[in-house]
Amino acid sequence: CFNSGSSCEKCDFETDLCKALHELNLQPGWIRRNGQSSVGPPYSDHNGNDSAYFLSLSSKMRSPSATLRTNVFLPNDEEHICQITFHYWISQMSGTLMVGLQKHSEDTITNIWQVSGELQNQWKANTITINSTEKYEV
Repeated sequence: CFNSGSSCEKCDFETDLCKALHELNLQPGWIRRNGQSSVGPPYSDHNGNDSAYFLSLSSKMRSPSATLRTNVFLPNDEEHICQITFHYWISQMSGTLMVGLQKHSEDTITNIWQVSGELQNQWKANTITINSTEKYEV
């Protein structure tokens, strides 16, 4: 759910990539699937629905990492902070999931959250709050 102030945009993968993610920025390695596809866990989404879609890293991935990038978000002000809540599942001990912030005046991506090294095999949720006075991508 992408939330700025009172408006909240829910982002799922039922028909395609949601509006917040670049269709073209789905790097090789990410697949859109549901729990019924026979590629291993998770076997349902975070609500326990086995026919609901989510993004997953393919086991046939050649590159050691894969990125998802949002569309451009507008600057925040005092009334509008941006909160992004996302659900994630980690099934590999060695994997690291990172959230980065790229402001438009900067070439570098700043790491603002990460989780790694815990074999969880369960859905978890996390909310990040972003304050930026300029346009940015996550």
